[in-house]
Amino acid sequence: MKAARAVPKVGFVSLGCPKATVDSERILTQLRAEGYQMVGDYAGADLVVVNTCGFIDAAVEESLEAIAEALQENGRVVVTGCLGAKDQGDFVRKVHPRVLAVTGPQENSAVLEAIHEALPPAHDPFDDLVPPQGLRLTPSHYAYLKISEGCNQSCSFCIIPSMRGKLVSRDPDAILREAEALVASGVQELLVISQDTGAYGVDRKYRTAFHQGRPLKARITDLCAALGELGVWVRLHYVYPYPHIDELLPLMASGKILPYLDVPLQHGSPRILKAMRRPAAAERTLERIQGWRAAVPDLTIRSTFIVGFPGETETEFAELLDFLRAAQLDRVGCFAYSPVDGAAANALPDSVPESEREERRARFMAVQQEISAARLRQQVGQLREVLIDAIHPDGSAVARSHADAPEIDGVVHLQNAQGRRVGERLHVRICDADEYDLFAVID
Repeated sequence: MKAARAVPKVGFVSLGCPKATVDSERILTQLRAEGYQMVGDYAGADLVVVNTCGFIDAAVEESLEAIAEALQENGRVVVTGCLGAKDQGDFVRKVHPRVLAVTGPQENSAVLEAIHEALPPAHDPFDDLVPPQGLRLTPSHYAYLKISEGCNQSCSFCIIPSMRGKLVSRDPDAILREAEALVASGVQELLVISQDTGAYGVDRKYRTAFHQGRPLKARITDLCAALGELGVWVRLHYVYPYPHIDELLPLMASGKILPYLDVPLQHGSPRILKAMRRPAAAERTLERIQGWRAAVPDLTIRSTFIVGFPGETETEFAELLDFLRAAQLDRVGCFAYSPVDGAAANALPDSVPESEREERRARFMAVQQEISAARLRQQVGQLREVLIDAIHPDGSAVARSHADAPEIDGVVHLQNAQGRRVGERLHVRICDADEYDLFAVID
């Protein structure tokens, strides 16, 4: 009789953005296919993988602390992700010389090789079953769908291209096959992500591929049209406002994809936008927003901004607040500028003191809070389709409408959700609102 093999056990810590989450899911899926068992604690693991983030100083600190904790609690750690790309891995090794290996983002093969070397696989194809949609870190009713890697932009505050490289778009057939498998598994919402979603396919020169015998162009409009046929919510993230983004509006108006645009605008002052190496025509952006809303009245626009950028004066900050009031954006995040090692913006003169950066961030969010509260009040009395994320023992529930991306936007609180289930889509009547959330009853 063949002796039973010990099943190698791996712990996994995933930090950073949804793109890193997708990287983690791919690694976990491959490990599962090779016979590894995933465990949720350090003590039960033979080895721990830490997928890091290195975008801003706070993320670097969080990643280093996670590595330190894994080393202390387990001792055998493989590091991957964006922080692993810094100084070709030497940055992590200098702080934590005990790690077994360090790899950068998207280097899944290198991660697996490091794990194989430290903890050989015990693969048995008759015993190891991996679901066709792979292993995921998100709830079963929504999933991130990454359509490309890298970025061709050169924003002065960002080092992502140096970590993740230039734009590399996935084959559209592979994207559609993954999306179909996710929908078949019960996913009700696909969150389309990349570093620059609107640029999808430009590196492929928008060449045509084939999916199930039908032509499919590697272009964001064509891809979204195909995804819109799957019968689930399709939400777009990180959409740089290229002119061809206007072509997505008919898909939103017809209900093929959600009327939701996540557009990183970053500032409202032309001079600061130029220093950031972003499009500097704030007036044109306001015209675009007005045009989008005219075409799709129910459109939700989300954006992020940076305050306290080097050289930002009080006058230019006031320009930003004026832009915010004029744009009337639905969902907004704001960051006080934080120097990132390796970013071109570090060389700019006239840095803004940290205390002033934080004070401006607070003032910015106070203005946006008023805007958000007013826009949400306009929805009271309306009927909305929502997706249930959680149900509490008392029969109340937390849901999201088309305006709410998971974990970053507001939610819809339901009071009468008895007998409902997580992942269910249903229509509710909005009965109240506060600064960020809605309150509703099942209609």
